[in-house]
Amino acid sequence: MKTKTLKRDKVNVITLGCSKNLVDSEDLITQLTANDFAVVHDSEEQDANIVIINTCGFIDLAKEESVNTILQYAEIKAAGDIDKLYVTGCLSQRYKDDLEKEIPEVDAYFGTLELPGLLAKLNADYKHELIGERVLTTPQHFAYLKISEGCNRTCSFCAIPLMRGKHVSKTIEALVKEAQNLARMGVKELMLIAQELTYYGLDIYKERELPRLLRALAAVEGIEWIRLHYAYPSKFPRDIFDAMAELPQVCNYLDMPLQHANDAVLERMRRQITQAETRELIAYARERVPGIAIRTTMLVGFPGETEEEFEQLCDFVRDMRFDRLGVFQYSHEEDTRAYDLADDVPAEVKAARASRLMEVQQSISLAYNEAKIGQVCRVLFDRKEGEYFVGRTEWDSPEVDNEVLVAAQDQYVRLGDFAQVRITDATDYDLYGEVVV
Repeated sequence: MKTKTLKRDKVNVITLGCSKNLVDSEDLITQLTANDFAVVHDSEEQDANIVIINTCGFIDLAKEESVNTILQYAEIKAAGDIDKLYVTGCLSQRYKDDLEKEIPEVDAYFGTLELPGLLAKLNADYKHELIGERVLTTPQHFAYLKISEGCNRTCSFCAIPLMRGKHVSKTIEALVKEAQNLARMGVKELMLIAQELTYYGLDIYKERELPRLLRALAAVEGIEWIRLHYAYPSKFPRDIFDAMAELPQVCNYLDMPLQHANDAVLERMRRQITQAETRELIAYARERVPGIAIRTTMLVGFPGETEEEFEQLCDFVRDMRFDRLGVFQYSHEEDTRAYDLADDVPAEVKAARASRLMEVQQSISLAYNEAKIGQVCRVLFDRKEGEYFVGRTEWDSPEVDNEVLVAAQDQYVRLGDFAQVRITDATDYDLYGEVVV
């Protein structure tokens, strides 16, 4: 006679969306692991009996991906291949009531700040002593460090405050402790992320304290690169550039989404800045931090955007020559201020404008890359892919920026280590090189 044995629950955590969601998933995995669950991340194997989907609700394409993923696993659950299905994250925060009605196969929906409730549903304890510790889903040599949650900005196109709430900073002491824990795990590069980096500290210290945080993090032994993501240009605290210039650990890299360059569009977007002010800020950054790489994103097809306004944006990009640039197409989001405006730029025009703007950037990127041929760059190697070791310079962030490829056939580098690389060739978005011995 066979006896039934209790099998340990195995959870597959699926992460959709941005790096901020990834950090949330890592926190969830850390808590589940401490509660003796077996946990995998984004696993394609169908051997987990519990699935948790961490959703994105940023724009239409992200929402569609999230809904399709939920439906996919709802079918798998209906077939009896998983026992429980839970949904968390931004889409769940924003559309919980609708989702419960439309996809009732999900066992429970949770918002962005409801981790303790999700754990309780799994009969797991929320362990406060684990705050600041994380199981990493990234390669062990880099990690995202979320320094705050939420956003107080009032951009008319953005639904993030609806999903993430008001700005709440973590303390410098807590972030330093988290960085120390990460460094002990082998992390060498920290990507600082938030909905809005420059607001850091206003709520708890009554003044912007990102430079003080940078100095504290730069003192953490083992951290060699600190990278800044998602800074708002209006009223930019310029002492951030002082810290960048003074601290060798802070990469000469700034991710600063600008969204547009036409003043009328910027006003409709409620960006609180003009093109002239943006130009002056970028000029100051380049003067104060020679060699700084500025990454930005632009939004095309905003309500009322004319061909003339779009062309002004293209001219601005040609003139400013950003090192890195991405383009979003406007998504008409309910409950945002822009939702009251007519979404009057046809979808095909939005797509065409996005392509045209990326063509402008493509030639700029190629020129920057070709100028690096013959130079020796410090490169941090992330992975081996096919016939190449793949790494990045200090001017590049994982997944979104350029990469450096070194042929693995006759050269060797250790993943997670730095190496000096002489650039030998360039394409639009990649560099090729050889290790300098």
